[in-house]
Amino acid sequence: MRTGTLRRSARALGTVAVAAALTMGGAGLASADGSDVDRESIASSSRADAHEYWTAERMEDAVPAAELAPEQAAVHADVERGAPAVVKGKPAGKGKGPKAGTAAQDTVGKVFFTQGGVDYVCSGNAVASSNGSTVATAGHCVNDAGTWATNWVFVPAYDHGEAPYGTWAATDLVSTDQWVQQEDISYDVAFATVVPESGSGTLESVVGTTSIAFNQARGEHYTAYGYPAATPFDGQSLESCSGTASDDTLGGTLSQGIDCDMTGGSSGGPWFLDDGAQNSVNSFGYTTQKNVMYGPYFGEDAQDAYEEAATL
Repeated sequence: MRTGTLRRSARALGTVAVAAALTMGGAGLASADGSDVDRESIASSSRADAHEYWTAERMEDAVPAAELAPEQAAVHADVERGAPAVVKGKPAGKGKGPKAGTAAQDTVGKVFFTQGGVDYVCSGNAVASSNGSTVATAGHCVNDAGTWATNWVFVPAYDHGEAPYGTWAATDLVSTDQWVQQEDISYDVAFATVVPESGSGTLESVVGTTSIAFNQARGEHYTAYGYPAATPFDGQSLESCSGTASDDTLGGTLSQGIDCDMTGGSSGGPWFLDDGAQNSVNSFGYTTQKNVMYGPYFGEDAQDAYEEAATL
């Protein structure tokens, strides 16, 4: 690993690193089973505020900042890897939602949040879960240097300013301990549980969910989705790229890279295996390496974070 140079050469694709303290509606919590998971629970009043906060104008003005990765990403000898596991997704009641081998649309959306007094945008995807309302995204789209984001919402199937399925505010934000405590870019993954602005339905009942897979083989073929907003994109529509993953030989992280030209704003967007299961997220790229997107390996730690969120 090139210690000391990663900050100058790598960029996260959705938010900025700021060191300001924020006031959240809830307190940070550790996982009940003692696993390496960090969680933030958000008060109902703060969720209501988030719904009200995100006007169409604020969404339009949210910043898709390309930001530097931690200066020294703590690289482990290997990602903890357990038995391969797949949680099957479900289409929405009216047959919406993606199918294997087709473009994911309704389940993928924009993530909006506030960090350090600035509004930012990422991407996310509705994944299968026990609670039916879990969104997968990047770790840096929920937490920066130990500080949790506020005003966190998910807008599925966002398209040119339209939110056909409404805005869903986070009730809980969950990420790996390695990301929250160490800013280890190899574990840049997070999950959010969400509720609608009104009513009591689940996200799955409205847009469906995709399958999600953990502890799979490395070097698979992926199709990635997101809402890139930095030039030459404008963030108004869903974009995609695809390629066969390879190890990070440039920075020495445990992430994998695919050919991809998506820019800031696409962070947190899903990587789908050819069978339609999500198996990573858009995380970062290097300024010295054009058109390559990196995503974290979904091993046991990512699975722990998912299971924490999925069962809330």
